[in-house]
Amino acid sequence: RLFVLLLQKDVKDVFAGIAFEVAYGLGKHVLAGHQQRDLPALTPVLRWRKGQKIAVRNETWFEKNCLSDDCAADLRLQGKLLLSGLFSKPHLALGGVKNVSLNLTISNTGDDAYDTNIYFNFSREVFYINFWQKEEKGISCGLVDLDFLKCSVGFPFMRAQTKYHFAVIFDTSQLSGENDTLQFLVQAKSANPEHKLSDNALDLSVSLIHETDTTITGVVTPSSFMYGNSIEASRFVQLEDMKCNFQPLNLTFQAINKGPSRLPGSTVDIRIPNRLVGNGADMFHIIETQVTDGRGNCTPHRNPTPCTIPQDKESIFHSIFAFFTKSGRRVVDCDRPGRACMTISCSLGPQLKEEALSIDIKLLLNTEILK
Repeated sequence: RLFVLLLQKDVKDVFAGIAFEVAYGLGKHVLAGHQQRDLPALTPVLRWRKGQKIAVRNETWFEKNCLSDDCAADLRLQGKLLLSGLFSKPHLALGGVKNVSLNLTISNTGDDAYDTNIYFNFSREVFYINFWQKEEKGISCGLVDLDFLKCSVGFPFMRAQTKYHFAVIFDTSQLSGENDTLQFLVQAKSANPEHKLSDNALDLSVSLIHETDTTITGVVTPSSFMYGNSIEASRFVQLEDMKCNFQPLNLTFQAINKGPSRLPGSTVDIRIPNRLVGNGADMFHIIETQVTDGRGNCTPHRNPTPCTIPQDKESIFHSIFAFFTKSGRRVVDCDRPGRACMTISCSLGPQLKEEALSIDIKLLLNTEILK
């Protein structure tokens, strides 16, 4: 009797034989007619070796186009990692590069390579988007897991002496920067034996950096004020048990991260001229420093003697006269040598692209030193 078997088209293992097995046995033995015997009728039996099945087994093999005795393939994998954008850089700026492309070339200089696949291992912070091939070469890709991609090449086999070019694209917009390097491990395999495996794997990686453009703006209120004995004391602030008249000032700074990366943290140093002369008394007394929503803190600066009233009027007069120009106006800065300045250092927390953090400083100016 003839049986027809249909082979599935997606068979991948063409090196193992296809086994056929037919088991047989005797059916129920029925004697025809009336039997008048003292002894029961004998029943037929099949002779077989003990411990073996009553079956016939055979194997057939796939015909393959092989030149070598063991049908060995010789796969070679080449590739490079490319960043999106107009300019190629040796690093990936977090937040500035939306995707990367792995441009690969796989070649086979051995016999036909059956069930050829390329495997990709990568971080779970990147996401597979798609693949691209210049010409239709029978390449297909699919995720096995969130960090594992499998691409089938030339199914059912990659022909001898052929070369395929294609690119795999990944989304990198969600990289956190916890690791210093983004790494892709790529490996090519087939069902054929292969004697040289050193060129079957690639390690494609790029350094990750936080690339930011920060700027700072500031304003002081009030922008001007009057002082002197002719000004009413009610316009000033007096501290408990102190005779000095203080002018309140508010300094507001904004630290802005213009990106493209998230700013992990920053330090802002604010320098304020604190003395009219090098050996004079401190002019300012810090009341409070505050960062937006508590996302940072500033080093406390304490003036042990906030209320200092100069006693030597003539000496102070000459100091003031030497300090101010004839127009009565002088810019006090910290860039000139000999200037005594107060430094307020503020540590700020992380900032997203285009995010600003405000630093508010409330201080008092001792106007007695200016009189």
